[in-house]
Amino acid sequence: MPKKTKNTAPLAERMRPGRLEDFIGQRHLLADDKLLSSLLRQRYLPSLLLWGPPGTGKTTLARILARASGAEFVFFSAVLAGVKEIREIVAQAEERRQAGGAATILFVDEIHRFNKSQQDAFLPHVESGLITLIGATTENPSFQVIAPLLSRCRVLVLNPLTPEDLRAILERALHDREQGLGELNLQISDEAADHLAAIADGDARNLLNSLEIAAALAGADKKEGQGGIIDLALVEEALQRKTLRYDAAGEEHYNLISALHKSLRDSDPDGALYWLARMLAAGEEPLYLARRMIRFASEDIGNADPQALTMTLNARESYHILGSPEGELALAQAVLYLATAPKSNASYTAYNRVKEVIRRTGSLPVPLHLRNAPTRLMRDLEYGKGYQYAHDDRLGLVDQQHLPDQLRGESYYQPTNRGYEALIKERLAKWRRILAQRRPPKE
Repeated sequence: MPKKTKNTAPLAERMRPGRLEDFIGQRHLLADDKLLSSLLRQRYLPSLLLWGPPGTGKTTLARILARASGAEFVFFSAVLAGVKEIREIVAQAEERRQAGGAATILFVDEIHRFNKSQQDAFLPHVESGLITLIGATTENPSFQVIAPLLSRCRVLVLNPLTPEDLRAILERALHDREQGLGELNLQISDEAADHLAAIADGDARNLLNSLEIAAALAGADKKEGQGGIIDLALVEEALQRKTLRYDAAGEEHYNLISALHKSLRDSDPDGALYWLARMLAAGEEPLYLARRMIRFASEDIGNADPQALTMTLNARESYHILGSPEGELALAQAVLYLATAPKSNASYTAYNRVKEVIRRTGSLPVPLHLRNAPTRLMRDLEYGKGYQYAHDDRLGLVDQQHLPDQLRGESYYQPTNRGYEALIKERLAKWRRILAQRRPPKE
């Protein structure tokens, strides 16, 4: 019997699952009661756009879907191919259909790299049903895919894999004797496994590439007749980077994010930048940090600098487009902006005050003059009666009640004297003086 040839493909390629039940992650799409599982039970597959970060299973999922639906799977790279190759694929799909063969699923990797003419080339064939399109993209498809094509596809968002997902993938690769590393009889410490999962940042390909290097080092160091051990020191050697003391779900995580938040609130750009870089170096999810900055922009800056919220949203989008390490600079820029911006928690405080009032008072009725009156009955009930239209006033100011009767005269938003909020405070005070002068004197 001939000796079995060793599979020399990279570990990440060898471990690519071929069945839906072996696919790890994306439970929001693949659980029994979710969209894709329901569609596959009906053996129906519409055109799809799979949008998500690298290493989340877009290509693997497309192959599994094609196999489960019984269709012919055609792989197409938007980087390496053009309109000529599209025409050839369409011609082959037409031949298969005329011969009564399987339907054609065209998988377009990196579809965001297609220009308009390339997308136009296969649009009519998607419309006619000749081919089912599955496109994979790391970019927002609403910006990169032409509207007619986008309207004919269902967009599915794939999330970064969780640490639990990555640990499961790691364990499978370590013990699989057919396609994985099982024959090496390797062991891995919990610290090393957790660090590999953290560094992978939701990317299974990244995880398996790192594991493969670590396994090679462990195999070289093992004693005769014993399986190697992958410990934290060996992982650091494989990755050529030291791990900083950090637990993304434990005390150190909360200590560091607290230090970042308080450095921002205290307007210390140096401290804020240090804690941001420290968390990134330790393997914190960059988009988690972006979300915290967005929250900070509203909670601790608010209208003292309305541009802060825009800055943080742009930083998050920039990181989403660029990834690491380039996108980290956008996060650093946003942190420095937040640290040096004027601070105010007036919006945060006002919102909490209003929530507490609503909790105490319940569903108070809307004053009649503020109610909509689209029907005759509502007008007869005096809905909208006495409402003053602000644009009819020379200064755009009207003196009418906007809170429920039981809360008349209360004030919740108290702007500070800092930054843009000082202008808001001055403006509100001016409006109140004007309205007070218009009121008839009390007898």
